[in-house]
Amino acid sequence: MDAGFVIAIGEQVFWMVVKLTAPILGFGMAIGLIVSIFQAATQIQEQTLAFVPKIAAAMVALLIFGPWMLTNLLDFTHQILANLMSYVS
Repeated sequence: MDAGFVIAIGEQVFWMVVKLTAPILGFGMAIGLIVSIFQAATQIQEQTLAFVPKIAAAMVALLIFGPWMLTNLLDFTHQILANLMSYVS
């Protein structure tokens, strides 16, 4: 196992993490922006008002994108294991 192979696997893992976390982070950021605009418009500065909708948005995003995320993760795992098996053989 040479350094190039390990670096390539590390790069693939990095992009997989970015791809899998992007929908949840995107939903959280969008809801956070909406709540921030609402708080600025109404001058309500309650801290829990910012966290509860973000948590709910993360749960909704996980319900919506969960099957897609699981499929991508399983495909990636199969690809990594196939690469390792072909490298070992």
